[in-house]
Amino acid sequence: MKLILSGLAALTLSTTVASAGGIDRSALPTSILFEPGSTARLTFSSVTPNVSGAYAPALGASTKNMAQSYVSLGFAVKMDLSDRMSVALMANQPYGADAKYTGGFYTGLEAHWTSTQLAAVLKFDVTDGVSVFGGLRYVESRANISIPVQMLSPPVTPIVVGPYTADAAKDGQTGYLIGAAYEIPDIALRGSLTYQSAITHSFATAESFGGLGGGATVNGTTEIILPQSITLDSQSGIAANTLLFGSVKWSEWSKWHVRPTSYDTVINDEVTGFDNDVITYQLGVGRKINDTLSVFARLGYEKPTGGEASRLSPTDGMTSIGLGGSWTQDNIKITGGLEYVMLGDAVDGSGTQFSDNTAMGVGLTVDFMF
Repeated sequence: MKLILSGLAALTLSTTVASAGGIDRSALPTSILFEPGSTARLTFSSVTPNVSGAYAPALGASTKNMAQSYVSLGFAVKMDLSDRMSVALMANQPYGADAKYTGGFYTGLEAHWTSTQLAAVLKFDVTDGVSVFGGLRYVESRANISIPVQMLSPPVTPIVVGPYTADAAKDGQTGYLIGAAYEIPDIALRGSLTYQSAITHSFATAESFGGLGGGATVNGTTEIILPQSITLDSQSGIAANTLLFGSVKWSEWSKWHVRPTSYDTVINDEVTGFDNDVITYQLGVGRKINDTLSVFARLGYEKPTGGEASRLSPTDGMTSIGLGGSWTQDNIKITGGLEYVMLGDAVDGSGTQFSDNTAMGVGLTVDFMF
């Protein structure tokens, strides 16, 4: 059973889409720690979201599509150091946002977040069925935002202060992850629990209000917390050549708020943020067709939390379905899949209603066993 089902759970796409779960985009591929022998993995994903809203009557008709497409890349390599110890080095692009409004009252509102993550993780087999793992993560991010003049006015004296721009210079910070797993190889059973610490960026930020001080730049520091998370992954053989797999991930996105100093002083508010934590569920089944071909299907779900939506991530919850397959020949395994996501409806503070939005993701993973 172990040899027949090896790697089926890894068929799932490595990316979330359209800012599902805060601004999550891809997870560290910690499943590579459980691959037999030495393995190198390359991952690619492309996501095309379609997110638009209908303004309140006084503001116009449609926002048009405000979510831009993006591509994520990743790399991982795992090597055995001894019979009981292995190490994995990983790189991915864990967080991101690309919002740009081109229709109606919000035209000119634009924000971007990019990130790169490096991680080194050690795994130790305490017994044949119990293992522990842990390591360090280094996340480097940068961000920028533009807010048009029509969307800005101070809370007391309604004078023209905009447009507003802010550029957060690249900042890198270190966190950690720890976890444990239990396995029964004969039935392809494995359960693992992984904790990732929060990481606090301290961005050097250049802010400017076009209507104040002649648009002079004000330099300051903006602290933004990337959330801690807990993930439970599990899999089990349920019949010959058939694997059931799933995961539950909690992320503390309620700690993520963007409040640059000058913006807060003038507007007395944050630029954007999330009010609630996010729990993401996934459940799927994999099936081996023959010695070279396996297929899978999976479902994903995030419960809507309600409340006022951020204009830079105006969806609430999601339901997804993914389909894919894996082809193995000698020491190479190629996995591909499609994921279609129905994004939950949301309403922002101006009454703009974002509904019937979707995203399509395409993923490809190539494993080299050596």
